[in-house]
Amino acid sequence: MSEAARVLQLLTERDQTVAAAESLTGGLVAAELTGVPGASRAFRGSVTAYATELKRDVLGVDGTLLAERGAVDPEVAQQMAAGVRAVLGADWGIATTGVAGPEQQDGQPVGTVYVAVRGPDGKGKTAALRLNGDRAEIRRESVRSVLELLSGELGEDARAQDTEQNGGN
Repeated sequence: MSEAARVLQLLTERDQTVAAAESLTGGLVAAELTGVPGASRAFRGSVTAYATELKRDVLGVDGTLLAERGAVDPEVAQQMAAGVRAVLGADWGIATTGVAGPEQQDGQPVGTVYVAVRGPDGKGKTAALRLNGDRAEIRRESVRSVLELLSGELGEDARAQDTEQNGGN
């Protein structure tokens, strides 16, 4: 089973949804998710905010943060995930931002990527990646990484619910 299929199955079992905010992946996360039959049960949609001002204007990323640190930043990734979750009305938001190459961006070297997840409880998790390879490989690995991050959070969420239902034992 692909990571996308696993994520969608976990979401469907919980009657929850996900939305994606993508920058460097340019729609590849959405394509990976919608390639799974039945994806519409859990996938709300995506925003490809390639331009920095779209991160601010559409996803609600803090303009001062973008001006001071640039778009390739862990807090930007987290705010993108929170923003897409709110804008598209999903339980979970996921986001990708980074430098796929061929040149550095905002002072960050090629292969610097941040992926983020924001869940229904408002808590988030961000992973910093240092990827090697060409542009296509960096983008592909970013998709895999954000889906794995979400999968891990869904697993944590399920374990926490089991613990609560079983009195903490």
